[in-house]
Amino acid sequence: MINVTRLNGKSFMINALFIETIESFPDTTITLTNGKKYVVKETEFQVCQLIIEFYQSVNLFGIQIPEANKYEE
Repeated sequence: MINVTRLNGKSFMINALFIETIESFPDTTITLTNGKKYVVKETEFQVCQLIIEFYQSVNLFGIQIPEANKYEE
């Protein structure tokens, strides 16, 4: 699950496994596989980073990334 924020400031959790698309219209819109859409404050990039962190936390891809190498900027 990832924590995101509605435009009114309330945060909520979305199951990252059910995210189908993330678009900017200019607000970031997350579409789930069941067709439900959520508009959130986070940018497309931020949502992608949250999803990656979630996948890594549950070891979905079967690899571990050392903390020192995460998100080198």
